[in-house]
Amino acid sequence: MNRLHYLLPAAAAAALVLAVLACRYDGRSDERPGPVAPIYGVGLPEGYPEWPLVAPAQEAAPLDELRAVVANEVAIRAYRQGVRPFPDGSVLVKRAWKHLPSPDFAPASIPGQATTVQVMVKDARRYAATGGWGYARFIDGRPADAVQHRTCHACHASRVRDRDYVFTRLAP
Repeated sequence: MNRLHYLLPAAAAAALVLAVLACRYDGRSDERPGPVAPIYGVGLPEGYPEWPLVAPAQEAAPLDELRAVVANEVAIRAYRQGVRPFPDGSVLVKRAWKHLPSPDFAPASIPGQATTVQVMVKDARRYAATGGWGYARFIDGRPADAVQHRTCHACHASRVRDRDYVFTRLAP
């Protein structure tokens, strides 16, 4: 009986660990099956194309892209409530497409070919060295190389450190 007293909690803890490991990525962590970015280990969040829009953007030459930043519920709630720093579990995704003139309405632009999907995941303990954020850049669904990932935090730190390393502001 005494041995059983110790084995039951251990078995319950092991079952919990296995259940957590088996969960699919839902934007609350960066652990997921599929390709992950070098350095940070961040993957593409499942379902991100359906996430709420934070803001659109247009990048001028030389990239000449249309962009849309979307966020999971944790990040959207922080944006709306003005919570900074963003809480752990916040995930931001920037989708980018080549900028094309509309064939139907000359002053308008439309998205062309997809160029990149970029991801930021907030986990203050895991990414303490980079302000609490892990980064990823994907091209055609595959992670970009490590050299490209080394530039992520440096750019954010040099320009928007005072905004918890986040460029995009919530569109009104």
